[in-house]
Amino acid sequence: MTTWRWPDMHTGQKAVLQEVLVHGALSRADLSRRTGFSRTSLTRLSRDLVDFGLVEEGETRMLEGRGRPAEMLSLVDDSAQFAGVKLTGDSLHAVVTNLSSRVLRTVDQPLPDRSVEGVIDQIGEVLGDFRRSFPRLSAVGVCLAGDVSSWDGEEVVLRSRFLGWDGVPVHRLVAEATGLRVAVSNDVQALTAAHHWFGAGVGLSTFAVIGLGAGIGAGLVVDGHLARGGHGRAGKVGHTQLEDAGDDICDLGHRGCASTVVTIPSILRHASADSFEDVLAAVDRGDPDAIAAMQRAGSALGAVIAQLVNLVDPDKVVVTGEGRQVAELASADMQKTLESRLDEGGSAAVEVWPFEFADYARAAAVTALRSLV
Repeated sequence: MTTWRWPDMHTGQKAVLQEVLVHGALSRADLSRRTGFSRTSLTRLSRDLVDFGLVEEGETRMLEGRGRPAEMLSLVDDSAQFAGVKLTGDSLHAVVTNLSSRVLRTVDQPLPDRSVEGVIDQIGEVLGDFRRSFPRLSAVGVCLAGDVSSWDGEEVVLRSRFLGWDGVPVHRLVAEATGLRVAVSNDVQALTAAHHWFGAGVGLSTFAVIGLGAGIGAGLVVDGHLARGGHGRAGKVGHTQLEDAGDDICDLGHRGCASTVVTIPSILRHASADSFEDVLAAVDRGDPDAIAAMQRAGSALGAVIAQLVNLVDPDKVVVTGEGRQVAELASADMQKTLESRLDEGGSAAVEVWPFEFADYARAAAVTALRSLV
């Protein structure tokens, strides 16, 4: 049996495939307008992609303003699969997706051994099981909370506080353990990449994603490109300064940081609660401590959003993650602080996006796909 391998593609082939991935079935006329390629070139490029088995032609649609139906180029969804792994300080979450990023399988496991060797071995075992069921598995993405930078074309985890890792060549180690192509990224940047192609950012050239949960971080797409930063540290918004953050000290010893108010652990502390679900229930029944904690968090979130808007002028700011309800339950406080901090003429469309924890692993799978296209 021949082992499947993702085809080596040149820039033109990748450009056409990306348009169909992000925007769905398109006619050659639409593709010509989007890519700038001539109809002759598109005929050749689409034939290449059909030969690879990644797209198919055949469906016809009547397009507005045209006298005859157009033949559409569409994805062959199950022509390839991608794995995504999200690591926390105590668990591993993994998925397999198809070419259109639909999740086909989900695995959740505890991390009995947080050492680099233990975690890499566990990833290798999970991916081995995946490959037996999905012979067209093409690449794997790994994401985690931490700083990830590229050294000589390979991603290295510079620091992950939850895992206690520093300077770990995760890209190389996972490639050696799995035999697959690998992409490694910060988890919020992975979410941002996924939203760029398959979520709230489709069709937008500049937008921001705020991931709110145990911490707070941001991902940025600017002029159509994911901003990674010079050292893998783009989107560090947790140290946005607040005037009324109180006496709490952040993990770096700063006073007045948004992270001391807006993250789930800080909300639990201020609301004297054991879980975020307890806080939400307490807010619902009118508990004053829970309401005050949520209002402070909403105000801090508004300050973070204002900083992003003033810096990059995004078309949209997406709030997601386990703590996204802050933007809903304290929307008035968030909006008040946001508006008070915006530069003259500044504005922001804020959208709260549904979230499940498996979204991180799916986003890692999208980073694997993006690394090939």
